[in-house]
Parts: sequence; C-alpha cells; structure tokens
Amino acid sequence: MALTVRLPERVERNLAEYCVAHSVTKIEAVKRALERLLQAPAKGKADPDHPFVGCDTTAGDVARHTKRMLRERFRGKG
Repeated sequence: MALTVRLPERVERNLAEYCVAHSVTKIEAVKRALERLLQAPAKGKADPDHPFVGCDTTAGDVARHTKRMLRERFRGKG
C-alpha cells in the first residue's frame, strides 16, 4: 500500500537527521515507527517505554493517602 504524507519542516528535518544517524532510509524509519506505535502492549503488563512508568518515587501507599500527600506537596512539605 502506498501512502503520501505531508510532514512539517521540523519533523522532516528530525527524520532526516535520525536516518543519517541510524543509517536507515526514511521509508524504513517511518515503517518502524508505525509498527511500534501500533503494537498493543500485552494485556495486564505495563509498557516499560511509556513516559510515566517508573516516574513515581514517592514512598508508601500512594493510593490510600492521595489527598493527604497532595495537600502536603502543594503546601511545600513534600
């Protein structure tokens, strides 16, 4: 299947830089990106590449004490 896409200049420039750095064609880079984007994570498992995975460094039971922890955070105690 053929697909034509207009990319903003910034995205096209970033794509070209990526292709040079990784020695791949633009077509191959776009195919890889789309395949990765469309991959469904295994049911019940966290996606380790998600930007929010592992970002919470709070100790204790966050779910149980959410309101208290938020109050402390906004008051500057945490």
